[in-house]
Amino acid sequence: MMSVATCGTVSVTALGLPDSIAIPAAKGTLPKAAFVGKSLISAKLKAHLVNDVASITLLGLLRPANAGVADGVRVHEILVLGLRLNGAGAKVPEDVVEHIAAQRKGGILFVCVRDRTDSPAKADAKAGSPAGKPAQSSQSSKPSRSDRPVQSAQPSQPVQPGEQCALAVRRRIPGRAGHVEHFSIYTGEWQDPADMLVELEGTTMDEVWDGLCSQVILGSADHADLDERIARRDLIAALEADEARLAGDHARAKDPAKRNEAFAKLAKVRAQLKQLREQ
Repeated sequence: MMSVATCGTVSVTALGLPDSIAIPAAKGTLPKAAFVGKSLISAKLKAHLVNDVASITLLGLLRPANAGVADGVRVHEILVLGLRLNGAGAKVPEDVVEHIAAQRKGGILFVCVRDRTDSPAKADAKAGSPAGKPAQSSQSSKPSRSDRPVQSAQPSQPVQPGEQCALAVRRRIPGRAGHVEHFSIYTGEWQDPADMLVELEGTTMDEVWDGLCSQVILGSADHADLDERIARRDLIAALEADEARLAGDHARAKDPAKRNEAFAKLAKVRAQLKQLREQ
């Protein structure tokens, strides 16, 4: 059986992707120097690439032949690229993701792997943390151990070393034809790799790529109308911020005219939110 490439302990097969797209372990490691390119890069980006990224591994390559789908109009191949990050609690290096993804026309699904941070010993040392309650990464709200209190007479024992995994993609922001293209980096939540499942949905490479992006951005493998769904989510987030601001304005207003004006704007925003949420 072929030994497949891994990023830390994570492989494409461990993520639920088919064996047919896996890269052999002997061919997976990529030198970081290969991603510097001929153009000059900023000192900050170079520092992140050198210091924050321990290694880069090509985990998988999706093409129509090995993915069992038709070729796409926009996307002809998709790389699955592993970034092993240095240190527990490391953040996804978005500038590194941007730099690497911008060098290719095809899609890249980034699999970022870091050391886990939920050691009880670390939690106990944290001011205000109850004894035995694990520290939680700022990237995720899911503790990986029980919240059950530990007997104070028994010292906390660190958990076995492990890893956390997060996905990232670079995706074009829809705009008018003929205008300069703009892209955005999207990252998913940090999870235990054992809990992460990546699905291939669609009958073309375009649909497969949209499905992968949808999983990272919206938490669903549904590839249909992705740009519209992202735009609706972003609009809802913006309107929710407006709602909170206007509610505060209304509560603080002493002048009846200003209070009525804030209420009218608040009602309009809430009507828009109701309509968007029902779609």
